[in-house]
Amino acid sequence: MLFEVLGPMRVTDDGRAHPVAGVRQRILLGALLAHANQPLPTEKLAEIVWDGAPPQRAVPTLRTYLTRLRQDLGPPAASRIRTRDGGYLAEVGPGDLDALDFEALCHDAGAAIRAADWAAASDRATRALALWRATPLADVPSQVLRDMWLPRLEQQHLQVSEWRIEAELQLGHHQQLIAPLRQLIAEHPLRERFHAQLMRALAHCGRQAEALAAYQEARTILVEELGIEPGPELRNLHERILAGDGAPPPLAAELALGVSPVTAIPRQLPAAAGNFTGRDRELDLLTSLPELSPERNAPRGTVAISAINGMPGVGKTALAVHAAHRLAEEFPDGQLFLDLHGHALGYPPREPDEALGALLRALGVPAARIPAQPEERAALFRQRLAGTRTLILLDNALNEAQVRPLLPGTDGCLVMITSRHRLKGLHDAHVVALDVLPEADALTLLHAVTAPTRAAANDAALAEIARLCGGLPLALRIAGALLCHRPAWTPAYLAGLLRDEHARPATLADGHHDLRAAFALSYTRLDEPQRLLFRRLALVPGQELDAFAAATLLDVAPAAATGLLESLVDHNLLVEHAPGRYRVHDLADSDPQADRDSARARLLAYHAHTAQRAPVLIARHPRAVPDGPPSAHARGLSTTTVMLAPTRPAEARKPEV
Repeated sequence: MLFEVLGPMRVTDDGRAHPVAGVRQRILLGALLAHANQPLPTEKLAEIVWDGAPPQRAVPTLRTYLTRLRQDLGPPAASRIRTRDGGYLAEVGPGDLDALDFEALCHDAGAAIRAADWAAASDRATRALALWRATPLADVPSQVLRDMWLPRLEQQHLQVSEWRIEAELQLGHHQQLIAPLRQLIAEHPLRERFHAQLMRALAHCGRQAEALAAYQEARTILVEELGIEPGPELRNLHERILAGDGAPPPLAAELALGVSPVTAIPRQLPAAAGNFTGRDRELDLLTSLPELSPERNAPRGTVAISAINGMPGVGKTALAVHAAHRLAEEFPDGQLFLDLHGHALGYPPREPDEALGALLRALGVPAARIPAQPEERAALFRQRLAGTRTLILLDNALNEAQVRPLLPGTDGCLVMITSRHRLKGLHDAHVVALDVLPEADALTLLHAVTAPTRAAANDAALAEIARLCGGLPLALRIAGALLCHRPAWTPAYLAGLLRDEHARPATLADGHHDLRAAFALSYTRLDEPQRLLFRRLALVPGQELDAFAAATLLDVAPAAATGLLESLVDHNLLVEHAPGRYRVHDLADSDPQADRDSARARLLAYHAHTAQRAPVLIARHPRAVPDGPPSAHARGLSTTTVMLAPTRPAEARKPEV
């Protein structure tokens, strides 16, 4: 069975062709082969098949296309397409997919050049280039798929072309390379290495005048097209030929390697967020870990780990990326970035073996050489990182179990993790619990995001918007985007919309970011008792509550309520700002359901009887006794509890009474 994508798509079984007739079926097969041996979620598959605009009934239509594709392929090939983890997977092995064989040969060619084994390098590179029939996926009209796969394949093709030429030059085949090099330069005029190789080939053939002319041609192209002078390799060659030093010496194996997607140092960090504001204390902590200092005292094999947790939209990823860019120069062996989809709309959390596959490919391991077993993948990952100084940023982690297999096994590396969940099981991690921005920083960020022409820094309405956003960076950025892109809106108008606390979460949506969706993703990770408590938090007057109030809301024992409150703290949906005192953010959209009336009645009775008991100890005159009997939790309160933990009056939330 052979799947070929390095040119027009072809599928053959023992030499018999199986044409894939439909356009959608070819895109579907191409997408599965681009992610060979990895489950591809249905939503992502639909995005590729319909080129970024899937229809409403994309999923059932996708099943129809899969049925037709299996019919076109025939039983042997159809059996390679499996249903897995809410999506589909194309199962291929060595020799089954030309793109995987191409990557493996590129990797072997690079290894041979590194070892200065020029004959082996020429052989592997020539075999790799023989698999390249034409532009990959030439008859698969999906721009999303082509953008996803084609640049990497084309870059590998260019690199292995350089390596083949270099190996042949080292073997003394200069005359035979002049014509192919002129053709490569015509196709890739900005590729300096091809110009340098042509100059060396001409000089070794005694054609110094042509070699100097080749330099002038290269310089003219670079200056006219890019506005830059040639690089050191070309300039040094030019000087040696001008000086009459004879034929330039052979190129060292290290220089011959150049930069390739197979062997290059990974530089995967996303761009840092613009208008990054505040977080000085957290940045200092992240960039000055004791394991990173020259006089480190940690035991050998200890990996530096930072775990950043916080509520949805609080800026965990922005902080981690900002800190990673500051530290990048201290990790010369590369920076890896991977979104683990712990809370991602439309994507299930990545399984650890899938994540390891992505990380290994980023480290230059060809897909065909990545082990199938998760334990073997983890071992290979640790082996590849051993002795290196590599930074790994794991974004949006679900839990400790997802992260543990992705940790290096030796010191020298740094792992930065962001998660909405408190990763308490990572005992060696340096924890950064991210809170909302202070008032001054919140206003600074909002003004930076808002076009300066729309609002002055001292605009009172802008300050009110920052306060109504509760210091949450995502909410502040959305509010700024709304003011920038809706010219009719003034800060005063937006502040008026946000004053309605029930409509506030719905208002804070800019078409790409949606605050309600951000909190809803965390809500889906809760079990039913946790969800019930979170919904009933909307009944709490003010922003705070304690275990007794939560117990009253749920009609359970205080110990059980404490456990649920702490679990919501672990999910960063509540903040425990003092022992036993919990605060919910203003923008958490916890909508109570039909059973709210009895819960509200219990809560109000609890507060009324608690308030009545407190004045007995401090007032000269008795107060009116509340109607009805006290709740069990109000009767059980001790005098000390009442005095030391009074319930705050209503501040932001106004329950329906």
